[in-house]
Amino acid sequence: MRPPMIGGHGTADPFGVAHARALTEELLAGLPDRARHCAGVAARAAELAPAVPRRDRELLIAAAWLHDIGYAEAVVDTGFHPLDGARYLRRHGWPPRLCALVANHSGARLVARVVGVADGLAEFPQEVSPVADALTYADQTVDSRGRRVAIGERLADMLRRHGPDSPNARVHDRREPLLLAAADRVERLLPGA
Repeated sequence: MRPPMIGGHGTADPFGVAHARALTEELLAGLPDRARHCAGVAARAAELAPAVPRRDRELLIAAAWLHDIGYAEAVVDTGFHPLDGARYLRRHGWPPRLCALVANHSGARLVARVVGVADGLAEFPQEVSPVADALTYADQTVDSRGRRVAIGERLADMLRRHGPDSPNARVHDRREPLLLAAADRVERLLPGA
């Protein structure tokens, strides 16, 4: 695999949405379902963007594109995709806040404890904000193939795919309420709620 594109891509912000999309598409070219999931999460994040401050909307969508790049062969290090993706982005000069959003998406801290990488994940501060909530909600309402689903359906699918002994299943009783609470907060911030 050639080195990933790091640079402007013709945009004013070299670390904006267009660059995030291009990098994700390149890194996940060999993982088409994961690439479709990321595209679906980015589209869902764009729908949820009115729930976050205007200044943070591009950050949300860029993080949505990038949230699963840690699955790419060129990125895998620890085998824990949120941490691997965040460290990769940090090495390539992406903004610290974006790296931290990728590291901590969808209750990653709980899973990190089970898989033994909590100290590594602690390198990235966990943000508590509408942006973090919207990223999690977007991720949890797009299935593994990029289709829009209800959050309950997504969680059930994750448990089926990963199995009852998986790290996700082992923290599900603590993780599910956090994910549902994030979804509720986002829904309350959307116009017309």
